[in-house]
Amino acid sequence: MMKIRQGAAGAIVLSLLLLVSGTASGERIKDIASIAGVRDNQLVGYGLVVGLDGTGDQTTQIPFVAQSLKNMLIQYGIAVPDGANPQLKNVAAVMVHASLPAFGKPGQTIDVTVSSVGNAKSLRGGSLLMTPLKAVNGEVYAVAQGNLIVGGLGVEGSDGSRVSINIPSVGRIPNGATIERPAPTPFGSENAIIFNLHESDFTTAKRIAEAINTKFGMGTSYPIDGSSIYVNAPRSKAQRVAFVSMLENLTLEPGEASARVIVNSRSGTVVIGRHVRVTAAAVSHGSLTVTITERQQVSQPGALSGGDTVVVPTSDIQVEEEGSRMFLFEPGVSLNEIVRAVNQVGAAPGDLVAILEALKEAGALRAELIVI
Repeated sequence: MMKIRQGAAGAIVLSLLLLVSGTASGERIKDIASIAGVRDNQLVGYGLVVGLDGTGDQTTQIPFVAQSLKNMLIQYGIAVPDGANPQLKNVAAVMVHASLPAFGKPGQTIDVTVSSVGNAKSLRGGSLLMTPLKAVNGEVYAVAQGNLIVGGLGVEGSDGSRVSINIPSVGRIPNGATIERPAPTPFGSENAIIFNLHESDFTTAKRIAEAINTKFGMGTSYPIDGSSIYVNAPRSKAQRVAFVSMLENLTLEPGEASARVIVNSRSGTVVIGRHVRVTAAAVSHGSLTVTITERQQVSQPGALSGGDTVVVPTSDIQVEEEGSRMFLFEPGVSLNEIVRAVNQVGAAPGDLVAILEALKEAGALRAELIVI
């Protein structure tokens, strides 16, 4: 028996979350904005992992691994004969990447991630040899080395069967890189600092400038646009650090987010902001169930007819339609009223998504509908 159901989501589960309550609490500037130029910098490098238990790169298929090893050995005075192609299953070529934090100083350490670039099956038990980490300008800012921590596991049998847990070709080295030079930063080199909002909002930018001016006097700050706020700051580095410390701890009530409805099509989750409104609209809700039943019947020929006995498939189709219900949305209906109306007609989670999409198409939904 096969059932086709129209208008209901069946197994889709709805999680309806109300974004923010009626009263918003104050937030610190440091939680909603960052200082321009004070950011992390990405580093990357190429290196070799050694000490693997036969799970490294197959050098016959990955020739640059053998070339990398030869170049490294030459630096230590070991010459590899021309034409030699060492079969090293305990070596893997890897890419190493890390994030250099703002104000990172020489001698401090940072975490690194090591990823195989060849056909190594696992990096478990390996050690990364000294690898310079470069920024986008080509300069070396850190040097990585150390034993890998691999969370994955890969096991392969002689018959080709394989069991893999997580990703064994990627590992991490906590505090595995030492910073050699600090990243350049404009902090302290200009007459002002600029705060950049994590999410652009004109209301929030205006309120940040007002909060700063209320604390330090008119003219101290002004909004540049919906994302940036200009703040006059002391030239002295010591005074500037103290000034920024006071700025980032100022609290204010940020502007409320625009009306949005977010639908996760995979999980059926629906998030509706409390400012969502609809104009006048009438919605009809109903469902249609189609049931198809397959049966086999035996067709017996008449006596002395010379026919054959055959099996004939037959199908029974039944259509059931539930009584459609209609409800009316008055202009300016709020989120609570929308949810109450949908629940009253017994709509399933999938039906709520369909209703919201229909309201959007009809121009009655006063919110941004985002489907992910």
